Amino acid sequence: MAVVKAQPKVATKAAGAKKRPMSDEHREALAQGRTESSIVRQYLDAISVPRGAGRKRTPETLQRQIAAINEELKVADPHARLLLTQERKDLEAKLAGLAAVQDIGAIERRFIKVAKSYSERKGISYSTWRESGVSAEVLKEAGVARTRKTS
Repeated sequence: MAVVKAQPKVATKAAGAKKRPMSDEHREALAQGRTESSIVRQYLDAISVPRGAGRKRTPETLQRQIAAINEELKVADPHARLLLTQERKDLEAKLAGLAAVQDIGAIERRFIKVAKSYSERKGISYSTWRESGVSAEVLKEAGVARTRKTS
């Protein structure tokens, strides 16, 4: 039989104690923190998308390949139709992903605006950003300085 220990009671506010209202500055700081965190998360997600090896595919080449598959599907036997349909779905997914990656410029510009203040607020060093995949050019443009710690 297991012995269950009683959990210690958490101190609660005295009965009738009033909460102090949050100042406007505090509210603004919290909102800024949430906004900056969201922008940083979006940028890190965007740059962590694995890049495919080989020749770069453009939306035009993907659309031509999809059109060619659609033509082949008209005369394909059932097994070939199955494989072509999957290939078309894969190409359509790449096309959608390519459109999302092309939008990285806007995400990067937003990141550049907040990276310095986010770094200072969270204590994130230049080398930590670099290890996380952020390019030196982006950090320079954001104003995040290279620093060396001396012990």
